[in-house]
Amino acid sequence: MATEAARRAAARATGELAAWSAGLRWEEVPEAVADRLRLVLVDTVAVTVAGARSPEQRALVGQWPTADGPAPLVGAGRTGTADEAARLNGTAGVRLELDEGHKHAAGHPMTHAAHAVLAAAAEADVDGPALFAAALAGYEVAARFGRATRLREGMHPHGNWGVAGAAAGAARVLGLSGAATAAAIDTAAGLAVAGPFACALDGNPVRDAWVGAGNANGLAAARMAAAGLARTTGTAADTLGGLLGTSFDADGLAAGTGRRWEVTGNYFKRHACCSFTHPAVDAVLAVVGRHPELAADPVRRVAEVHVETHALAGGLDRTQWPTRLAAMFSIPFAVAAALLRGEVGPEASDPDALRDERLRALAGRVGVRVRPELTARLPAERAARVRVVTDRAEHVEEVPNPVGDADHRPMDAAAVRAKARSLVGAPTARAITDLVARLETAAAVRPVLRGLAEL
Repeated sequence: MATEAARRAAARATGELAAWSAGLRWEEVPEAVADRLRLVLVDTVAVTVAGARSPEQRALVGQWPTADGPAPLVGAGRTGTADEAARLNGTAGVRLELDEGHKHAAGHPMTHAAHAVLAAAAEADVDGPALFAAALAGYEVAARFGRATRLREGMHPHGNWGVAGAAAGAARVLGLSGAATAAAIDTAAGLAVAGPFACALDGNPVRDAWVGAGNANGLAAARMAAAGLARTTGTAADTLGGLLGTSFDADGLAAGTGRRWEVTGNYFKRHACCSFTHPAVDAVLAVVGRHPELAADPVRRVAEVHVETHALAGGLDRTQWPTRLAAMFSIPFAVAAALLRGEVGPEASDPDALRDERLRALAGRVGVRVRPELTARLPAERAARVRVVTDRAEHVEEVPNPVGDADHRPMDAAAVRAKARSLVGAPTARAITDLVARLETAAAVRPVLRGLAEL
């Protein structure tokens, strides 16, 4: 367990970060930061709509008893309570492994905060600037908690440090003071999920539910703080720094608030698979781009693919996929799908696609090896080196980060909109862009948010 000094440090830093979060005003946010958040919201909504359309999510929503309420259930054609919406929409947001992320936080800040914020905003019917300030506060707090936390080996980042962002965002919607926001964040640290990474590798969909739980728990923590039933005692030092993690850097938690904006350092995902697989996919696609003849008949032309990667991705080497999720956490799957399709979209992990003998044949030729020199480049770089052996030659490609990372071929507004069109179709993509724009200036957001249910 944490020392008393560690708890005091966590409580103090949480208070400082919460004071900044509670005082955040949308009209005072630098325009470059505001633009980035707008783009992140468009991407997050599009990814959630696509996830809501998946058979897995439709089955879950069909079995979930929902009461009438003010908050939209994305893509479900109906509304529910804020707590139900936060949970179900949070789960939808990660169904297809397309949610944006942050490499220094080692996880996905926006998807942990957005659905609690949107649900709380629909319930409170706040104005647009309040919603956007809350979404930004949620992102920044979640990312900073992710930076501060070093999870234990074998722990998945879904549902633990991100709950702090959900609580901060929901507290901002509720208009809580800095002290009450700190209590909400501290309480959220006590509601963290202990999720083993093995569940993702095994294809157990409980992994998706952790983000839904994180959003719901963050909203619950804010409600507890609003009721005066929360305290700031440095809980994160024990949960994130001791039980689920090996350390919690309280000293850096609130450093540079208002000057260093985490949202500007995010990444957008262009492949529907774990971000640790992306560098290998990008490298293989680069090889195919130079040698298009490989795409014509990859099963015949490609003899072997040797992937060298960092330690975080070393376990993603399975060639058997009982579910979509298991496939999305497999480098052999992602590389094979990229060779066959020229991309790794959601349809690549549909049940029929996973039974494709060509896919399995190619995946069986993909080897994964951890290289210490690539591990040493973490977290600034999540590199991969790929050697593609064909019937005529060998081709080597190395990439420092996935395409879409803020530090490597970042996706601009046009690219994010194109991603949305590919996922949900042009009419829905336009509707999402329009909805986000209308939300920002809305005097009351509930009627606008209702449109999420119809997408």
